[in-house]
Amino acid sequence: MTIKKIKTITNIGAGTMGHAIALLFALKGYSVNVLDTSTKALNEGFKNIKKDLEIFNSANILTEPDVEIINRLHFTTNYEDALSSVDYVIESVSENMAVKKSVWKKVENYVTDDTILATNTSGLSPTEIQSILSKPERFVVAHFWNPAQLMPLVEIVPGAKTSQKTVNITVELMNHIGKHAVPLKKESLGFVGNRIQMAVLREAFNIIRQGIASPQSVDDIVRYSLGRRWNLVGPVASADLGGLDIFKNISSYIYADLSAETGTDPSLEKLVAENSLGLKTGKGFFDWSAKNGKKIIRQRDKELMSLLKANLSKNNDSLK
Repeated sequence: MTIKKIKTITNIGAGTMGHAIALLFALKGYSVNVLDTSTKALNEGFKNIKKDLEIFNSANILTEPDVEIINRLHFTTNYEDALSSVDYVIESVSENMAVKKSVWKKVENYVTDDTILATNTSGLSPTEIQSILSKPERFVVAHFWNPAQLMPLVEIVPGAKTSQKTVNITVELMNHIGKHAVPLKKESLGFVGNRIQMAVLREAFNIIRQGIASPQSVDDIVRYSLGRRWNLVGPVASADLGGLDIFKNISSYIYADLSAETGTDPSLEKLVAENSLGLKTGKGFFDWSAKNGKKIIRQRDKELMSLLKANLSKNNDSLK
């Protein structure tokens, strides 16, 4: 299999991540089968795809009419119809190992021997998932970040039996649809992005719990310093630029004082026990009642769309 031979995609799952991934492939001209367990789920996915297209239209980044993009999408609840003659399958079902294994065991009954298989898990082991496959070498993780239609990163994570060819084709394909694919050398629990995210959150929660700073102060400090810097130059390159001797000296006295919590953070445990789950329940570390959450999401997506347009413009210029 080569990227030039990939013509038809099957996307399993029409939910938050699945509908967006299906749309990304359709935007690039691929014929996409969208497979889910119920007509209700497919209809909801279709509604979300139309909403995303409206946003793309308002940002003036579509190069063809909506109807042409939508016509490339084919919705079904039938595994055989969705999988019998496709070149690449990507799955975005619930983050449950048993569910994923069940889906992939079924998928392998219908696809050809050349079809590449990818899961959009955010942390489950590709080695364990591929253990139930007869051809595990063609299975890989392609971890999109939410919202998938706007966030550029896709982590490509091999399992123990994944071939390098499968990794290479997946990296090429994800870059082809406008993403920034980053291959890992090997799998790790939580991959890389989530490991870094949880390391930062562990210390952020620790700072709040100790009364050093409020949740708002912690967020502001990250947004107006590290967040801006790391968006341009990553943390490792930033250390090089700042001087590794300086970072060595700082680490010599700060490491010992950082949180080394290996269980759930106590303040996080308390909030969850109170059903203060954040936006979904109206309260977490912040008050999300009224329209606060929707306002922040709109602003976030507006900024992400602006960055997406800039990336698309840069890519177009590089092709001239």
